[in-house]
Amino acid sequence: MNFAIAIHGGAGNINRKNYSPEQIREYEAKLAESLQAGFDILEKGGTAIDATVASVTVMEDSPLFNAGVGGVFADNAMVELDACIMDGKTLNAGGITTVHKIKNPIEGALRVMEDSPHTLLSGNGAELFVYQKGLKLVPNKYFHTKKRYEQFKKAQEKQKIMVDHSMGTVGAVAIDLSGNLAAATSTGGMTNKAFGRVSDTSIVGAGNYANNNTCAISGTGTGDQFIKSVFAHDVSSQMEYGRKSLEEAGKSSLKKLASLGGHGGFVAIDHRGSIHIDFNSTGMFRGFKNKSETFIAIF
Repeated sequence: MNFAIAIHGGAGNINRKNYSPEQIREYEAKLAESLQAGFDILEKGGTAIDATVASVTVMEDSPLFNAGVGGVFADNAMVELDACIMDGKTLNAGGITTVHKIKNPIEGALRVMEDSPHTLLSGNGAELFVYQKGLKLVPNKYFHTKKRYEQFKKAQEKQKIMVDHSMGTVGAVAIDLSGNLAAATSTGGMTNKAFGRVSDTSIVGAGNYANNNTCAISGTGTGDQFIKSVFAHDVSSQMEYGRKSLEEAGKSSLKKLASLGGHGGFVAIDHRGSIHIDFNSTGMFRGFKNKSETFIAIF
């Protein structure tokens, strides 16, 4: 079985003219670092689960993306974070939503999947659970950046929610040497969102899904439309019941998303190791890596 990993760092109104050459190089370097972190695990015979967690963690730790450090502010002036991970072999999954203190939300989601009888935990309960399982909690200001706070103040002045997909949700999908699939996704949501808002990222089948019979998929974009269309599961279902290829199913689901007024993109790997990346926005931070090829792109 050929192993591979694919990642994204958000999709949206991403135009080259808005980024300096230095900024482009910075994003490309971080995407490359994320890919390599996951690929190294796969190359050594590690699991797709561990690989996707490693790749997402790199992006959570970078202020370039809207996940972990550099997450956007909710309307209560707090950074609220969501994450989800899913194992395609067992269909086990773990999600956390509206958390404020978990240093790496994807690690929190992993603890829920591996150590809890539940699939999705929220807020203080999620934080207490992962703390009891040994994860580090940090003050909310750990996630704060000057740029995100300025965006928040502008949004408050305009009394509107600002969707920032150009530096948004991060995710990874992988297939390991055993042929097992996994998907992991993490986000800070939308600037000035209502505190307590639950994202598609944390919901199994909306922004994140994996099934060894079909594919692993991680999405990014207008989250409420991803929830309404059950986007990630829709791709998988079309493959399983409609016998569509990953590319055919992905394009069909993206068309459904657009019909609901949604936009964004996804990265996916099918059970044979084929990679498909697509989006209906102007750009998406994205990349993939296997034994023969490394690909990174933004525009």
